[in-house]
Amino acid sequence: MATTKLNTSIIDEEVTKEELSLVRSYLLLTFIHKVFERDCRVISRSGLFKTPQLYMELVSGATKKTSLMLQEVTRELSSHDLKITTVRQDQRGVEALYSCRGFQGEMNILWPGFRREMMLRMRAYLGLSTELSILSREENASELALTI
Repeated sequence: MATTKLNTSIIDEEVTKEELSLVRSYLLLTFIHKVFERDCRVISRSGLFKTPQLYMELVSGATKKTSLMLQEVTRELSSHDLKITTVRQDQRGVEALYSCRGFQGEMNILWPGFRREMMLRMRAYLGLSTELSILSREENASELALTI
């Protein structure tokens, strides 16, 4: 669940749902891109795979998709005069401080929701099923560890 705080009393007129969605997408894509890049490095260096090039190709393709999407989101942020000034993470979740046309805001997303959305998006970028029943079983099996 994401919470958003704005340092203004005119929230709806100043920062739209679309703009808040851009901030959220920027955060998710940034984390996902770094996870894919890290996974590619680990696959190539591990020596554990018989055909690492196949797995690297799969993950590299997803990395390219996230890179392109991140570029598009960055362009959209700019067109909305929206700047993300700080991104922090702690035990509770991810926090972004941003300014939108002069108004300062803050978005906080707790880890459970952030991880779940990351997994959904990562599966889509990898061309895997995003069926909820499959995801529920996998989430119980292991948590996605994030330190970026």
